[in-house]
Amino acid sequence: MFEGPVQRLIDELARLPGIGQKSAQRLAFHLLLVEEADARRLAAAIGDMRDQISLCERCFNVAAADECSICLDGRRDQSMVCVVERPQDIIVVERTQEYRGRYHVLGGALSPINGIGPGQLRFEELKSRLEPEGIAELIVATNPTIEGDATAMYMAREFKPLGVRVSRLASGLPVGGDLDYADELTIGRALIGRTEL
Repeated sequence: MFEGPVQRLIDELARLPGIGQKSAQRLAFHLLLVEEADARRLAAAIGDMRDQISLCERCFNVAAADECSICLDGRRDQSMVCVVERPQDIIVVERTQEYRGRYHVLGGALSPINGIGPGQLRFEELKSRLEPEGIAELIVATNPTIEGDATAMYMAREFKPLGVRVSRLASGLPVGGDLDYADELTIGRALIGRTEL
């Protein structure tokens, strides 16, 4: 539809998550019309990220060296590991400033319908960390979906017999939420996960 390089850029941008064809077109024309230095700076940032960032050898978070800054932080409680689906989930937990342990990124959640079984996720790498790091508790922070719940159940079945405490993040009503706007599943989880006052 557009000249070759413009159309190629639109097609590539449209492959990004959350970017449709119209958004890709707007971004492409924005990049065409901004100062050349701005567009080249964006291209350099993408290239630098691809060249300089890899996955942490221990937890599979993003890292600029062999291990990420969290794994290298000696002040972290190494007996607790929060298990997440993706590296970006770590940022969400870190923002709470409530957790001071380490992490392990599975690389997704169990989903037999999509062909994702235990062999496609990093369970074995987590098992190999247990004894050397003295891990006593795994906090499962997978998404509250069918796949996330299946992953949590699998972890409890696999890791509890190894003498590791396996816990799951609580789910339910958000702070400041209104019961009128909560769905039945959310209210049901809030009832199951209630705490004593």
